[in-house]
Amino acid sequence: MQKALPIFSAEQIKTIDSYTIQSEPIASIDLMERAASKCTHWIMKHYDVETIFKVCCGLGNNGGDGLAIARQLLDQGYKVEVFIINYSDKYSHDFLINKKRLENKYAPFIMEVNDVSHLPHFKTSDVVVDALFGIGLTKSLFGLAAECVNHINQSAEEIIAIDVPSGLFIDDFTSKDNIIIRATHTLTFQNPKLAFMFAENSAYVGNGHVLDIDLKWTEEIQNKCHDFYVTENFIRQLLKPRHKFSHKGTYGHGLLVAGSYGKMGAAIMSAHALLRSGAGLLTVCVPQCGYDIMQTSVPEAMAFVGGNYFLQLNEINTTSYSTIGIGPGIGSEKETQHAVKLILESFKKPMTLDADALNIISLNKEWLSLIPPNSILTPHPKEFERLTQSVANDFERHQLQIEFSKQHQVYVVLKGAHTCVTTPQGESYFNSTGNSGLAKGGSGDVLTGLITGLLAQGYSSFEASVIGVYTHGLAADITKEEKGEIAMIPTDVIENIPNAFKQLIN
Repeated sequence: MQKALPIFSAEQIKTIDSYTIQSEPIASIDLMERAASKCTHWIMKHYDVETIFKVCCGLGNNGGDGLAIARQLLDQGYKVEVFIINYSDKYSHDFLINKKRLENKYAPFIMEVNDVSHLPHFKTSDVVVDALFGIGLTKSLFGLAAECVNHINQSAEEIIAIDVPSGLFIDDFTSKDNIIIRATHTLTFQNPKLAFMFAENSAYVGNGHVLDIDLKWTEEIQNKCHDFYVTENFIRQLLKPRHKFSHKGTYGHGLLVAGSYGKMGAAIMSAHALLRSGAGLLTVCVPQCGYDIMQTSVPEAMAFVGGNYFLQLNEINTTSYSTIGIGPGIGSEKETQHAVKLILESFKKPMTLDADALNIISLNKEWLSLIPPNSILTPHPKEFERLTQSVANDFERHQLQIEFSKQHQVYVVLKGAHTCVTTPQGESYFNSTGNSGLAKGGSGDVLTGLITGLLAQGYSSFEASVIGVYTHGLAADITKEEKGEIAMIPTDVIENIPNAFKQLIN
């Protein structure tokens, strides 16, 4: 089975570059030319020949990439000016080769920058290419390099960063006090970088684009990778075919515990999404005030009552259910807290816990030990903070999420622009679908229904988590094409879950 796309560290990327050079074999300068060609192709696809490019190059291999891109664009008739930022007296070997190649053909278009005043004030129509520093940066920028990055940020309207925005660390937190390029687009090579997954770096990365430059790595290198990026090809191979002679019992019986007075919408959206996942049977436990609403709105679901205006249970028989999803819209009344504990004590198979169920457990942290192994928790960042502790930055939260999954033997689906699934084995899987149209109340309830429905069908907790998250985001992307990000609502996304599955299956 093909694995998800690895997210390698800077050290691993250096090893992979060396392995590619040795095993292909290919000279390092030719590998640089290949990477530059991919960038040039992307630029030519998105900008016309009248665009003026100002390419700012450092003195290492990232600068060498920039010099090669400049030469290739000039060869294609583009207008290009190159600025070599002399922040040091040390140059990489491949930088010097590409500098010589550029000087031989286009010397008049090169300017040496020894002082920030040598950089022009960029026009609105200029596109600045940032090729100052790549993945190897481990210290904050200072001196001429920092001054030039500040100048670019202050005067350039549009910036394309090559591989990594200069000044950004890819494996660790980068302080907001650091000087960092604020790119419009980042063209990164082969694999996404961990830093690109976090909201705190979005102002620097802009729109990230992964360019395949045919790097090669060994199974040993991949086995040392613990962070992954979920792609469509990976999800396709996880989906199970439905058999001709199957019946409703083949695809499981899910119990959804959801809703309270004023919050029945959460229960209905979650129920609809669960049924759209392909589950065979659904029973919903709702308070009396929501019984008629549920039976009318979701005729495919069976229902029973637990409480009047909010969840109350003194006993429950869970033996007939394949899995349970609990939390959307249930509130946190004392009686509801007791009901959640009762369900945790009586059901020993993996379940999905979301929203108020997580908030209730946050109020009773000793109940964490009652959660069945391999259950799936789907918090947003604030809910996760209540479960654990506050953190200083996204990198700290990511490490805390991994440790939480390992300690409690659960899958954590931390919702965000790149929703991250962490496993009890300490791996993390970042999602590649979805858009800001999901930033609306109810989106999480839809995701809970999807994941619970997949669990009911017999998918593993890992499969249910990553398929649910990816399909949810894909349905939102399809909805975006129809309605845009502003006006789309969670019920629109539910209507496009079938289209998302059709796209994955076909």
